[in-house]
Amino acid sequence: MNRSAAGSLTVVGLGPGNPEQMTPEAAAAVAAAEDFFGYFPYLDRLSLRPDQRRHASDNREELARARAALQMAIAGGKVCVVSGGDPGVFAMAAAVCEAIEEGPSDWRDLEVLVVPGVTAMLAVAAKAGAPLGHDFCAISLSTNLKPWAIIEKRITAAAEAGFVIAFYNPVSKARPHQLSEALDLLRRHLPADVPVIFGRAAGRPNESIRVLPLADATSDMADMATCIIIGSAETRLIRRGDRQPLVYSPRSYTGGKA
Repeated sequence: MNRSAAGSLTVVGLGPGNPEQMTPEAAAAVAAAEDFFGYFPYLDRLSLRPDQRRHASDNREELARARAALQMAIAGGKVCVVSGGDPGVFAMAAAVCEAIEEGPSDWRDLEVLVVPGVTAMLAVAAKAGAPLGHDFCAISLSTNLKPWAIIEKRITAAAEAGFVIAFYNPVSKARPHQLSEALDLLRRHLPADVPVIFGRAAGRPNESIRVLPLADATSDMADMATCIIIGSAETRLIRRGDRQPLVYSPRSYTGGKA
């Protein structure tokens, strides 16, 4: 492949999985790229042309994937690195930046564009109502890149400060116990009736949105494809007969649940 000038690298968020939730900007970036790097399931979402090429890799190979994409881009390729959801939320944009910082100096001169997407937290929140209507934070429960003690500290601080909390990567085969520990920790600082939303595959045909009080939340209600949103003491639940209740966090702070 003959390439005479440096190319470009675009990091694209494909959204939570529903094609209608992929932004026009992301679709345009995909159409313009030649080579695509990403985790197998995310690349499978794309309908690529014959002249576009896939470079799939496993879920824990983010830095190696970023380096390979940068090497191809600096050689002149129009490269796209894909993430599910938003590429800047526990995803590939940070891995690309890390690779650039640690890599050859010429990588810093490469044209790099990050295209945002709808992250799982936003997709699940929209299905439930408006649980992120006041201050909120996102915490990954994965211990691949940070110790559990730091996660516990952050959960406690967020709960005590009154943040709505979104849990990413809640459970896996290697750490099935941590979500139970996180929920027990939350129960020490939050009322038992605080709404908890278990959202899986939001916007897709196999979507599952479940709302229940913190007292009844258990770890077997989630897997790695689930995003969990835990309300604050002010988060409210509006019951609507047979319909799923609306969950929302008022925009104003009153010091406790009304």
